[in-house]
Amino acid sequence: MSTPPSPVSAPPSPLRIVLVDDERMVRTALRAILSSEPDLEVVGEAGSGAEAVPVVRELRPDVVLMDVRMPDVDGIRATERILSTMADPPRVIVVTTFENDSYVYDALRAGASGFLLKRARAEDLVQAVRLVARSDSLLFPAAVRALAAEHAAARGPDREASARALGERLSEREAVVLRLMTDGLSNSEIAARMAVGPATVKTHVGAVLTKLGVRDRTQAVIAAYESGFVTPG
Repeated sequence: MSTPPSPVSAPPSPLRIVLVDDERMVRTALRAILSSEPDLEVVGEAGSGAEAVPVVRELRPDVVLMDVRMPDVDGIRATERILSTMADPPRVIVVTTFENDSYVYDALRAGASGFLLKRARAEDLVQAVRLVARSDSLLFPAAVRALAAEHAAARGPDREASARALGERLSEREAVVLRLMTDGLSNSEIAARMAVGPATVKTHVGAVLTKLGVRDRTQAVIAAYESGFVTPG
């Protein structure tokens, strides 16, 4: 009696991406880089922030690459509209020329999961899309932490009450996890640091996001700095 063949699992579907930039040449270059990867698929483009919102709603991508500076509706407002009007919105990566651009921090506060510089290498672009879609670490953690720390410091030192209020929402383990998240550690790195399993860390991370009312790690890090729960430096 012959042994039936083992079922062959279907390969995972490619990550679906929408490109938003008011310069056609930029979109063409991004499409060429991303489409060369078998696990990535560019499913649509938009030439403005206003055009991006209906395109993203219709195509429902996994990741949006969003130019931060565009005329009329910029990347910040487009990100806000997308994330506030979709039940299961995509991850948004804002694309900018300068990493210290105040627009970048505003976009992160609006819900973007990270940012990329327009001069980024092709391999960095590809890895950024994969990382943000997986969402188990910060995209370019040092830069995100620097932006969050800079803007938190500008809000003044008197944040003891808000820091205490945030801390009271978390269990002791969740507070540790949040501090390690602000250091840019991934789930596996946090698990190693805490001597627990990755599944336990994933549960704690989910609880932190829920209790802080944020969507991903980037917004959790911003909340930790802005409340004073974690202090710059």
